[in-house]
Amino acid sequence: MDKSISRYAEVAWTWIADHGLRIAVILVLMYTGIRLSHMASSRLFAFLGRRKAMDDEYKKRADTLSAVIGYVISATIITIAALTILSELDIRIGPVLAAAGVLGVAVGFGAQHLVQDVISGFFILLDDEIRVGDVVEIAGKSGLVERLNLRMVVLRDLAGNVHYVRNGMIDVVTNMTKDYSRYVFDIRVAYREDVDEVIRVVRQVDEELRSDPQFSGDILEPIEILGLDRFADSAIIIKARTKTRPIKQWNIGREFNRRLKRRFDEKNIEIPFPHVTLYMGQDKAGQAPPLNVAMEGGASRGPLGG
Repeated sequence: MDKSISRYAEVAWTWIADHGLRIAVILVLMYTGIRLSHMASSRLFAFLGRRKAMDDEYKKRADTLSAVIGYVISATIITIAALTILSELDIRIGPVLAAAGVLGVAVGFGAQHLVQDVISGFFILLDDEIRVGDVVEIAGKSGLVERLNLRMVVLRDLAGNVHYVRNGMIDVVTNMTKDYSRYVFDIRVAYREDVDEVIRVVRQVDEELRSDPQFSGDILEPIEILGLDRFADSAIIIKARTKTRPIKQWNIGREFNRRLKRRFDEKNIEIPFPHVTLYMGQDKAGQAPPLNVAMEGGASRGPLGG
């Protein structure tokens, strides 16, 4: 019995000294390869960024591609390491690969959504439609892109809610921060106001905002006045827009509205609230029909003023 145990211990020790050591080396090499691949990917994009002045848009694309490339390389290294370990365990890889192929076909039929997600994710990255740090609207959800891979896009909206959107569900991408952003103003003033004066005030506010060091770096161009856009029920609407750095349009728009309201108050320019003007009309003789007013809880009076 003791001899049998000694023999098994000797065999186990021999196997550990031979195959076990190799498996440990493979695991160490796998870990090292993953770390080195991530470092190489990050440094490569950092080097390219220095050569291209690394603006915000390029940085977002570099971060996105770096994360995806690191994910693909890690998956490849882990797969190779797993196959090598199977070989060290004297498991024939050929039948395993054949079985994996058959299983992959079977899973492919049952996991069509996964295949669709991966293919869609590949083309989203290839076409540079979405980057980490963009504000987008996809599949009925909008928010800041926090993470992007070949399977899904992770969004966080203004309320802090996180949305996980499968790439296969993305038919239309609305990117609100690609290269630059715009904020559109619908400036409502009363009918009595002089449109030219209102436009002059709007331009003055824009000049002041662009002269402010706190906001000047985020505004790319002077405000564009598109003109008197339409006649609404209680106001005339002047449309304008400003061009800003990506994601800065809302901050600039809020500050512009604050300053414009203050300037309108100083100039006594009315920002109207909805109201109704009653016009009874006139006949050919210039007479208006009577306006009957009924007092609640009392007798009906005659024509107004009668």
